[in-house]
Amino acid sequence: MEKYFFIAFIIIFSIWYLSYSATRLDRLHNRVETSWANLDGLLQRRAAVALEIAKSEIADPASSLLLTAAAHQARDAEMSARSQAESGLSGALGLLLNDGHLVSGSIEKDLLRELSELTDKIRIAIALHVDAVNRTQMVRRKPVFRIFRLAGRAPLPVTYEFEADVL
Repeated sequence: MEKYFFIAFIIIFSIWYLSYSATRLDRLHNRVETSWANLDGLLQRRAAVALEIAKSEIADPASSLLLTAAAHQARDAEMSARSQAESGLSGALGLLLNDGHLVSGSIEKDLLRELSELTDKIRIAIALHVDAVNRTQMVRRKPVFRIFRLAGRAPLPVTYEFEADVL
């Protein structure tokens, strides 16, 4: 009789552990999706600010054209081309800001301040997203998650090349 209780206990504990592990993995996937949504929103806002800067007096006509093209490409890029588009926008903004233009109007100063604040927020969002992806990948590599397919059909989360760029 004791033997059956022990076997039942092992079975119940195993079912509980697998259920707990699957729930944990689901929470990690949700964390990845939430961090990506936050990062994507910030990147979209950065592209909008870049367009505003391109229309302002900060940029000369050539820089304005380059910045406008890069911003539109970043806003409209598919996921497969997103890294290249975001890196292009970062490069265009870097060229414009490192060019040494003097900012005279308060609107231009506000745009540059907003861009600076967005850049700081994007750095934090990238760090959070990369951490969430790394934790999820680490958990999914464990044998119990692979053997019992606790991830289901969820794709393995990835980081993108532009996340390594210095903004």
